[in-house]
Amino acid sequence: MPLYKDAEKAIAENLLRLSLGERAPMIAIGHFTEVQFAELNVQRAAVGLHLLEDNEILFIGRHLYESRSRDGYTRDDMIEQILSAVSPTSVSFTSEIVTFTQNPNPRSDGYGNMVNDRAVFEMTKKKPKAELYSVMPKGDQNKPPK
Repeated sequence: MPLYKDAEKAIAENLLRLSLGERAPMIAIGHFTEVQFAELNVQRAAVGLHLLEDNEILFIGRHLYESRSRDGYTRDDMIEQILSAVSPTSVSFTSEIVTFTQNPNPRSDGYGNMVNDRAVFEMTKKKPKAELYSVMPKGDQNKPPK
């Protein structure tokens, strides 16, 4: 998923606002690769879900920030998780209840784990676009200290 030129900075600004208890705006951060976009739509059709019409990815970050900060992750950790999870090499998966991409290449998370970062997308509220709803570092047995 190629991110837009200033996406990392914009994501960091949204996460900072959320950490300060402020509202964060919806921002466009990038798009799926052509292969990811096609795979997502094939998978969505196979389970009877509407097709994703627009390839652009939106981001607010509220759920992501609340979930990962509750686990003890810093904003910098969250940005690393996002960058990894939305990598052009990430693989798409869709079921009746969840759509995500996951980086198949393990990454050292700095807490003694090798994780595969997963980006979870919400596909209906911001239709016809996908919203990056959350990220999960799959395999994070050692959580950061709180």
